[in-house]
Amino acid sequence: MSAVVTVTDLTKRYQGVTALDGVSFSLAEHRIHGLLGRNGAGKTTLMQILTAQNFATSGEVSVFGQHPYENEQVLSRISFIKESQTYPSHLRVAHVLRAARLVHPGWDEALAQRLVDVFQLPRGRNVRKLSRGMLSALGIVVGLASRAPLTFFDEPYLGLDAVSRQLFYDHLLADYTEHPRTIVLSTHLIDEVSDLIEHILLIDRGRLLLDVEAEALRGQVVTVSGPVAAVDEFARTGTELHRASLGGTARATVRGDFGPAAPDRARSLGLDLEASSLQDIVVRLTTSNNGHAAGGAAAADKEAVR
Repeated sequence: MSAVVTVTDLTKRYQGVTALDGVSFSLAEHRIHGLLGRNGAGKTTLMQILTAQNFATSGEVSVFGQHPYENEQVLSRISFIKESQTYPSHLRVAHVLRAARLVHPGWDEALAQRLVDVFQLPRGRNVRKLSRGMLSALGIVVGLASRAPLTFFDEPYLGLDAVSRQLFYDHLLADYTEHPRTIVLSTHLIDEVSDLIEHILLIDRGRLLLDVEAEALRGQVVTVSGPVAAVDEFARTGTELHRASLGGTARATVRGDFGPAAPDRARSLGLDLEASSLQDIVVRLTTSNNGHAAGGAAAADKEAVR
């Protein structure tokens, strides 16, 4: 499977503050990639550089085999839906859709109109009179209907209620299945999208902590609970990410190469074992050892930049 995006030793500094610190990875085509991390991790800065809205201090970026800056061949194949998406205040919903149709060569008008109905968007309303949720829904319509070969969604759900968010996830998966493309989804609602994400990039303090297939990661992290001595014994086979103790019992999140024998081993030690959720894994990796776990993080005295 070929790479749509290749990033090599990418660094971005703002007046002595490091937003991205030596980041390297590639994104395979026709996958849903989760770009995860805490606020200030560097996710938005990374997406801005990949979409030619920001400049790297050093390092190399390749999108569809070329540098994206001022490159119409590349940029016409990208859709970037930002959490703070803004539109000229004089435009109406229908105008935004018409403009998007002109910008994106793969635009699907039928899909756009169908999604407008799904999210109950008023076509004739001025965008400045839309609620926060309606603005988010409008961005989702543009991002999905663009059918761009590379689509970025940066926290696309702000203001959306649970029903609308689920509609977004359902339509994203359905259209992606029918029309595969490369999607990068940056979100804090990790458990809600965990079944969608196929590949994970986890950034913390400007450093890349994880570049892994989602299914592989789920098999690497487990939570065990039971007598403290037994938890100690089990944890020796991996890296302990978190522990909570109460009296003579403990509950620990452990990362390691456990294999299919892990449940039997846990039972033999008198432990309860369960798979850790993706959200729990992300939380534990970015908070263990004060943010310096799993491959390192940026220096502690550097201010985090979003």
